[in-house]
Amino acid sequence: MDGLELISFQIIAAVGTARSNYIEAMEVAIKGDIEKAEALIKEGEEEFVKAHTAHGELITKEASGEPTQVNLLLMHAEDQLMSAETVKIVALQMIELLKSLKK
Repeated sequence: MDGLELISFQIIAAVGTARSNYIEAMEVAIKGDIEKAEALIKEGEEEFVKAHTAHGELITKEASGEPTQVNLLLMHAEDQLMSAETVKIVALQMIELLKSLKK
């Protein structure tokens, strides 16, 4: 496995975990456990940062003149990264809505 494949898999694994945490956060928030939902968001963010860091390595290499060979695996990693970020935004909004309804 070359460097690009490894980075792609690092991104995919980390954002998969992050997205799962965000989805679970919404599920527990709906059941009324806002505190656990916020903890799951935090855990998800920690995983997302790992993916973002790996992604940043690719951007840094590209910016320093080392072109990245784009392939389907990298495209999938990019797609998963964006998907996880979108789910996080929705989860945060849902949690805030549920908190406001509890008041």
